[in-house]
Amino acid sequence: MTPSDRREMPAVYEPAEDSRLLAETVEGRVDADALVLEVGVGSGYVAARIGSRTGARVIGTDLNPAACAAARAAGVEAVRADLLEPVQAEIADVVCCNPPYLPTPPEQAWDDPLEHALSGGEDGRRVVRPFLRDVGRVLRPGGRAYLLVSSLTGLEAVADIAAGAGLRTREVAEESFPFERLVVLEITRDNS
Repeated sequence: MTPSDRREMPAVYEPAEDSRLLAETVEGRVDADALVLEVGVGSGYVAARIGSRTGARVIGTDLNPAACAAARAAGVEAVRADLLEPVQAEIADVVCCNPPYLPTPPEQAWDDPLEHALSGGEDGRRVVRPFLRDVGRVLRPGGRAYLLVSSLTGLEAVADIAAGAGLRTREVAEESFPFERLVVLEITRDNS
């Protein structure tokens, strides 16, 4: 890929079926006085939709500075951050995340600026694991997280990772496609 090819490719994940499914699922479960964090805010579509339809305050985080700029342009508060690293403990009522979930063996990795927004590593859980390890820390008592994953990511493995972090999961929404099923998991602390 040449430098000019890179400039023509988008640097921010554009909303797709997964974005819509996550936004629809979360917006119906958020109160107007809630503080919502969207991890991996991307274009800002999910955060903006949740905020506009619920009245909740929504803040996005993303490692990609172009994504933070795009989210801000969409009217979303956005902070450049690696997942939930800078977020204080027990601050969020709701956390939502549409991580890179496509399993991508190293020999099939592509040279694309959006690879980190799409590729979940060999098992599809490269970002899921650290998200699940930390999300319980930022949830207020009784708080919930919503994680969108694919059946290709291994739903049972994701549930096992969550359980290892002291979290419970349950499927609350899904959409089927020819080669995968997209699922939104609701995540709560075991003691919630």
